[in-house]
Amino acid sequence: MYKLKNSKSILKRFKFKSKNKVLRQMAGRSHLLQKKSSKRKQKLRKVISLKKCDIANLKFKIPYIH
Repeated sequence: MYKLKNSKSILKRFKFKSKNKVLRQMAGRSHLLQKKSSKRKQKLRKVISLKKCDIANLKFKIPYIH
């Protein structure tokens, strides 16, 4: 049996903390920041955790993590 590969794009975007906890950044803070208010940009700095249904979808693409 050949070795399964991890999805590199998922590994770059998400941080895997424990078996059921995955962290991600908020979207929309890379460009066009001039027209966004300071309060909005401040809220986009947050790191939030994924929902359980989304974590289940990621598990197929990353066979060797947890």
